[in-house]
Amino acid sequence: MKLAKLVVSAGAILCAATFAASLAAAPQVGQPAPDFTVKDSNGQSHSLKDFAGKNVVLEWTNHDCPFVVKHYSGNMQALQSDMTAQEVVWLSVISSAPGKQGHVDSAKAAELTSSRNAGPTAILFDESGTMGKAYDAKTTPHMYVIDKNGVLQYMGGIDSIPSAKVDDIAKATPYFANAAKAVLVGNTPDPAVTRPYGCSVKY
Repeated sequence: MKLAKLVVSAGAILCAATFAASLAAAPQVGQPAPDFTVKDSNGQSHSLKDFAGKNVVLEWTNHDCPFVVKHYSGNMQALQSDMTAQEVVWLSVISSAPGKQGHVDSAKAAELTSSRNAGPTAILFDESGTMGKAYDAKTTPHMYVIDKNGVLQYMGGIDSIPSAKVDDIAKATPYFANAAKAVLVGNTPDPAVTRPYGCSVKY
């Protein structure tokens, strides 16, 4: 009986420790954003610290996802153009593993950027999923805003209507755009966390 209790107690402690570790690992708004070091579609390495003093947007993407296609009907490009014109660093992140939906090589990334008139600062290849998991990125799209001090200020959905219908963009509350605009003028986004929607990230 004592042995059984000991085993149960040890198991409970292990579960509690694992849960605590998962909580500690999750990104938190108002705290320093997780650092990363990944290569872009041109083979250049980037780390978050490289962008110190700049506002940064992270956009998890998968060109084959209907929800991404919805926003690349013009909405995402407009947001990229608006943000980068204000010296925001816009990083489109592809965490699709090799062989999974949405995985691309450098040539395909360049073709997609050109054919869709996209305008990110860089496209990051996160084939291992290390960066995506550090940010707890769950969907494509999944949006994040990091301020000039490297603090995570927003994470969540691009807007309030979780559909793949282009017509819904105009009807939705633009959570991400509102958050990014708040950060640009030194304010705290409200809401700062929303529920992302889209296809699951293909780790």
